Amino acid sequence: MTTPTAGAPAPNLFTRLRTGGYQVSNAVSLLAIYLIICIVFAALSPYFLTVENFINIGRTLPIIGIIAIGETLVLIAGGVDLSVGSVAALTGVITGLLWEKAGIPIWVAAAAGMAAAVLVGVLNGTLVTRMRINPLISTLATLSIIRGLAFVLTSASTNQITHPGFLQLGRGAIAGVPIPFILMVMLYVIFVFVLRRTPFGRDLYAIGGNPMAARLAGIASRRNIMAVFIISGILAGFGGLVSVSQLAAATPQSAVGLEFTVIAAVVLGGTSLSGGKGTLIGTLMGVIILRTLDNGLILIGVSSYYQIVARGAVLILAIGLDQLRTRWAQQR
Repeated sequence: MTTPTAGAPAPNLFTRLRTGGYQVSNAVSLLAIYLIICIVFAALSPYFLTVENFINIGRTLPIIGIIAIGETLVLIAGGVDLSVGSVAALTGVITGLLWEKAGIPIWVAAAAGMAAAVLVGVLNGTLVTRMRINPLISTLATLSIIRGLAFVLTSASTNQITHPGFLQLGRGAIAGVPIPFILMVMLYVIFVFVLRRTPFGRDLYAIGGNPMAARLAGIASRRNIMAVFIISGILAGFGGLVSVSQLAAATPQSAVGLEFTVIAAVVLGGTSLSGGKGTLIGTLMGVIILRTLDNGLILIGVSSYYQIVARGAVLILAIGLDQLRTRWAQQR
């Protein structure tokens, strides 16, 4: 790495931000986008800048926010997991079936649902690391298999879950703060530490940035990739439990298309589709931007069909920003 020549003028802020000299540049850009969105919706709706509305946004963040943690880890390691929406649905379906139909205690049923999520993570990891199938193809296949299994198990029916304690998971609050939001923040704190301060986190960046160099450096790439797919499955399953708790119902139709919203949030937050780059703080900001956008569109009465169009546009924007970041990195 070269150092500035003595007496040479320091590069200006724009140059340093453009060349990726500061990770904070991405956070500043996301914050600017968020503020613009807030200003626009505040001008269009008198209900946007209210405490009740922001509490409502806080209740809608956790499902995507929790699942996005696992997706971020997978993308940093150079993979992708398209099965997260189906895993969330399957976890909820198994929980609902065991509790309502089999009479199994709710937390045992929830544990069984989470076990299924772990198994899907193991399956995804095995397909990628042992069978060497491209992560996009393998998780696209498991997306279809798991979603179909959820429909088969329930015969496309919905199971109600009315257990008071379980409903607190998605509907409860502590000092006015939704419990799912608190759990999401705790998970972000844990995994930010994992990525920044542990060998496992550093290995993920190395594997995603240059797989061959990571192998030559003695990094256990297969084991780490298997681990991130299992973590992604666990977090997708937990997100599914939160969703079921909020709805008080488990349905195989839940979380359809959720994987694309999650990927949009993660990539918008600065995680590269080519691997090796990304932060969970950026991911969280991407999730907040997307949920705030959805909330604002609802408040101003935009049709749900146009909301789908807006999500697709955001996904294209996120991928476009990723391509720009990649080009800037290559120029550097």
